[in-house]
Order: sequence, then C-alpha cells, then structure tokens
Amino acid sequence: MLNISIRQLRTLLAVHKHGKISAAAKALGLTSPAVTLQLQQLEQDLGCQLFLRTKTGSQPTEIGEIAIQTARRVISELTSFEETVQAHKGVAAGTIRLGVVSTGKYFAPRLIAAFTEKHPGVSMTLVAANRSEIIQKLHDHDIDVALMGRPPTSFKVHAALFGDHPLVFIANPDHPLVGRIDITREQLASQKFIVREKGSGTRSSFEFFMSDSLERLRTQPTEMDSNETIKQAVIAGLGIAFISGHTIEQECLSGKLVILDVEDTPIRRQWFSIRHSSRTSTPALQALDDFLRIRGPSLLPVISKPYPAPPASPSAILTARGFPD
Repeated sequence: MLNISIRQLRTLLAVHKHGKISAAAKALGLTSPAVTLQLQQLEQDLGCQLFLRTKTGSQPTEIGEIAIQTARRVISELTSFEETVQAHKGVAAGTIRLGVVSTGKYFAPRLIAAFTEKHPGVSMTLVAANRSEIIQKLHDHDIDVALMGRPPTSFKVHAALFGDHPLVFIANPDHPLVGRIDITREQLASQKFIVREKGSGTRSSFEFFMSDSLERLRTQPTEMDSNETIKQAVIAGLGIAFISGHTIEQECLSGKLVILDVEDTPIRRQWFSIRHSSRTSTPALQALDDFLRIRGPSLLPVISKPYPAPPASPSAILTARGFPD
C-alpha cells in the first residue's frame, strides 16, 4: 500500500503546472527545498522518476503523467467529499470551476450572477477558452463543469441539455443582401465570408451547411480566431459571417449588425452542461444542474429576428427570445 500524502499530490500538481520548483514553491507558499523534498519523497515511495529536469523546466515522465492524472482525480474527489460533508451539516457552500467555450462568455457572467444570488454560499470561477482547450481542461479535472455545444467523445461525460443555440448569418446593415427573403446557398456562395478557425464548432457547422456550395465560393473565406474580431470585420463591411446568435445581442440592438434571412436558418444547436463521468456530483454541482435546467433558457442572450430593412432605431428590432420555427 502506497503511503502518499495529499501534500505530496498537491506538490506534484504545482510542479507540473508551473514547470519549475521555484515557481511551484511560490504558488504553494513554501520554500524551494521543501518542495524538492516533497517531490523526492514521492518519487522514493513510488520507486519511479516523475519529472525530467531540463533547462526549460520540469517535464513529466510517462509514469509522471499517470501520477498527475491520478492526483487530479484524488484532489477532485476529496473536494467533492468535503462539500458533501458540509452540506450534510447544513452548510450551503461549495466551489464550482466553470469552463465555457468562447461563445459562452457572452452569457456566462449573467448566469453566474443569477446562480450565486440564489446560492450565495457557492463560489464560482470562470474560464473561457476555445473548444479544444475546454475539453482538455475537463479531461484533466482542471474544471468541474463545461458549457458547450457538442459533448466531447474522447472520454466519458455526463451531458445535460439546458437551452437552444441558434447559428445565423450576419451582415453590415448596408450589405446588398439585407432585405432579401429566403436567401439561397447559391446566392451566399458569391459573397465574401469571414469564418472561425478550423476545429471550432461554428466553423464545422458552417462547412456542413455550405457543403454543397463550398467549391463555388467566389473567394476563400477569411479566417479569424475570435467572435469579436469577426463582428468588427462584418461591421466594417469586409464580408458576411456565420456566427452564434448568442454573440450578437448588443450589435443587433444598436443596428450595427443585421441577421440575414437565409433559407433553412437559423441552424439550431444546443447548449449542454457537461461533467467528466468520473467527477462525483456535489450539492453545489447538483444545484447548478437544477438551476440550468429551470433558469438556463431564460438567461441566454436576447436575439433579433431577421428583418427586411435596417431599422430606424433599436426599438424597431423584435426582441423576442429565439426565432420562429
């Protein structure tokens, strides 16, 4: 039976995260010799070297990678156990590390504010990143919950649907397609497109929607790595874009962007709340699951319907949630 302490596991994770003994020591509030001793004792107990010391920092060995993954699971389970004990004693408390894909950052703060108002004893941290980074963080137990579209398939997860996610085509109000009804894919193919990077959920949906027309595109799409950059490019008249309807609330209300009336759109996807299958649920996580199921749809951004001409004022935009079926 291994005699490994929680302190040693935390030291292991700190060295891996920060790369150097000195940086790990600073993060842990310890001296460098103390961190070195903890790591050496752990390696002696295991009988294996966990890190290779290089000029650029400490690189985990093969067994080191396994130890790091195990340490993450152990710390995660202990945190869950602590929160369960607190809930059993009647203490409504806990911590949730929430991760969202880039599109989700437009509504995540609103969601967190509403949730913590109802559950003031629960503290939340937020990480926004691209899809691949959020999936990796979920896999590594660096976050407890991820809000995203398609659940990952590379490892087992628990996924719960909590709202619709419409994807739409947008343009500058002066664009010639604004005001047209039932714009076809063939008409779109003659336009200049601004798209997200390869691998993003929005890019995949765009390529699937335009699969029969991609070869007929007038020009190669211009690739940009953020929704904000894409919106500014469209506002500047550089082209049209396919984007999440939940990222354009303010621009539509101000009349800076217009949702085009393209046939078979909006494309409706879904938002999911996702946990690693090995992550034990806690009272705080269960409260978030219940909250998202009941309140989640009402906290998603307001988006406007396509309209036949640029509005004279923001009040001309129909601010119903969602689109007509």
